Amino acid sequence: MAKKKPLHIRREGRQGYIFILPWIIGFVVFTAGPLLFSFFASFTNYDITSQMDFIGFANYEQLFTGDQLFWTSLYNTFYYVLFSVPLTTLGAIFLSALLNQDVPGLRFFRTVYYLPAILSGVGVYLLWMQLLEPGSGMVNTVLAWFGIAGPNWLFDPAWTKPALIFMKLWGVGGGMLLYLASMQGVSQSLYDAAGIDGAGRWQQFRYITIPMITPVIFFDIITSLIGGFQIFQEAYVMSNGEGGPVNSMLFYNLYMWKKAFEAFDMGYAMAMSWILFVIVFIITIINLKLAPRWVHYEGEDN
Repeated sequence: MAKKKPLHIRREGRQGYIFILPWIIGFVVFTAGPLLFSFFASFTNYDITSQMDFIGFANYEQLFTGDQLFWTSLYNTFYYVLFSVPLTTLGAIFLSALLNQDVPGLRFFRTVYYLPAILSGVGVYLLWMQLLEPGSGMVNTVLAWFGIAGPNWLFDPAWTKPALIFMKLWGVGGGMLLYLASMQGVSQSLYDAAGIDGAGRWQQFRYITIPMITPVIFFDIITSLIGGFQIFQEAYVMSNGEGGPVNSMLFYNLYMWKKAFEAFDMGYAMAMSWILFVIVFIITIINLKLAPRWVHYEGEDN
């Protein structure tokens, strides 16, 4: 027979549950409840205005076999993630390596490069729409100085996604700050020992700096992948909510939003949301499985 816990321990346990009760209520009401509701609604023809009728896997079947825009939005999103995540990660690492040098004026440059990371929202996207204007935008004007004819950017289906990726690179300051902090946390004794062995700056960066900051790289890649699959606001503002031209900016979340709040096909949109959840979940699990092969934590035996 299990021994009964002392009264004071049971009292502390009850008090602990009372303290976390607000969080539990908030989780059930605002997270777990809507999550379960959306899962059930994905098997219905829910459109807000009428009663929910269970239709089984009809929404999922329509997505995979009868909706070409679903595949278009999925392609656009994968394209964006495939290029934006590696480029922004490499750009942030490169920038942080430059700003990790002991030269005058570094505080000023660190501040300047970080500023775009704290600017967000509609104002920034409207600014970039002006910068990417084919005729009078600053980007094409600068390219013209070097004899390069700038593309039509947001008006050419072949250049809309590269334009958004280019805009994403402008804001690598947030990642730069993260990598800079991790680089400055690497023990100087490692560099001193490598210097005694004859290692140059590039070798020290490759064999000491990069391995020691791999946990931060891993964290940044995971969060960037999740954020990349959730791209919405940029495309909504810069395409006036249409995803054009020729659906080249119709990303997954934008198409899901159009289904939910323009067509009011909530059941269909919730089925899309669960497909996105499964995709992100699988990619995250794959990254977690591959992490032990390249992520190095200080103090472990590798």
